[in-house]
Amino acid sequence: MQVRIDCLGDMCPVPIIKAKKELKQINKGDSLLIVTDHSCVARSLVEKLLRGDYEIDENEVMNGIWEITVTKK
Repeated sequence: MQVRIDCLGDMCPVPIIKAKKELKQINKGDSLLIVTDHSCVARSLVEKLLRGDYEIDENEVMNGIWEITVTKK
């Protein structure tokens, strides 16, 4: 299962708060797709989530748009 969070226009810490809330609700093996238009959000999410049991894939899919896929291990 993959949950998608649209964080376009959201600045820190809003996307991190949204991601943490959703990550509590998903099961191991499921993933969360976070879409953002702020590079600092992508960096902050990666830094915060590297401390947990997550696999993180970050891609700039268009100029200025990032998709971060977080999979719960």
